[in-house]
Amino acid sequence: MGAGTTKLVAKDVAVEYWLARSERLFTAVDGVDLEIHDGEFVAIVGPSGCGKTTFLNAVDGLIPICGGSLTLDGRDITKPGRDRAMVFQQPGLLPWRTVLGNIIFGVEAQGTMTNAEALEGARKQIEIVGLKGFEDAYPSELSGGMQQRVNLARAL
Repeated sequence: MGAGTTKLVAKDVAVEYWLARSERLFTAVDGVDLEIHDGEFVAIVGPSGCGKTTFLNAVDGLIPICGGSLTLDGRDITKPGRDRAMVFQQPGLLPWRTVLGNIIFGVEAQGTMTNAEALEGARKQIEIVGLKGFEDAYPSELSGGMQQRVNLARAL
């Protein structure tokens, strides 16, 4: 069981999509029950197409659930929040921004830090993910793995 207080609770979670071309409802996630406690490290595994990413998108508040309940710290998840971050399968970096610019983009948009604080935090993340020396590089100048590390640093 859990190492600490309950953080995330999924009870009978379902996510459905309307497929316009075939005019039918597609169930991507059905009946997911899960509790994650503070301090736990959890992996969600399964075959391609089983709904792992769809479930994580619901946890991040990017898509709504159509059944069950999904709570974080006792509050229903209905939209994205500052209390969680998502590292997507594709890096999704802005090609006109440098490594440093991509990492501080979210903080700039939120307006929660001064520019100096954002830069200091971004430089720490760059060092943590092993990209020191690439602060001024553009995504097209990075390998796929390096781009994914920028994506991770941005989420952190």
